Amino acid sequence: MKKLAIPAILFAAICTAMPSIASAKIQDGKSIVGQVETILVHELDLDYKARIDTGAKTTSIHAVDIKVTGEDSESDDMRDHLGETVEFTTFNEKGEEARYKGKIVKVSKIRNAQGVERRYAVKMDLGWNGEHKTVAVNLRDRSKLDYKLLIGRNWLEGNYLVDVEKSDDDD
Repeated sequence: MKKLAIPAILFAAICTAMPSIASAKIQDGKSIVGQVETILVHELDLDYKARIDTGAKTTSIHAVDIKVTGEDSESDDMRDHLGETVEFTTFNEKGEEARYKGKIVKVSKIRNAQGVERRYAVKMDLGWNGEHKTVAVNLRDRSKLDYKLLIGRNWLEGNYLVDVEKSDDDD
């Protein structure tokens, strides 16, 4: 009887330990985010309830009243504005508003259900649970959408994994 008890105890201990070993490998030093998270945009000092979208290449923020200033600001070709300054107004889902001015770092060609459009992008420091990550954020009027900030793969890449069962309240 004792001969069977020891192997049974060892077997039970190994089986119990396996899920934590497996999850440690899956996490691989990356933080786990849910499909909706509260993200702080440091330059604006505003929190956004953000949708995490692994299908979106680039992060996108709600932007209206977009104005380009600089030498080529009158050009119709948005690509001529690279390096110029763009100014826009944004607000989160609570209606808290901020005005931002930054350098245009990229002009993206975006394909979506409405067709193809070009968008300016600026660098922004996005914070989650005390972590900071600066990424290019494209500017789009998201007033008709539930989430004023959409987190794309450029923010997730290298640092985060998405667990669709995780709630924002779990943090």
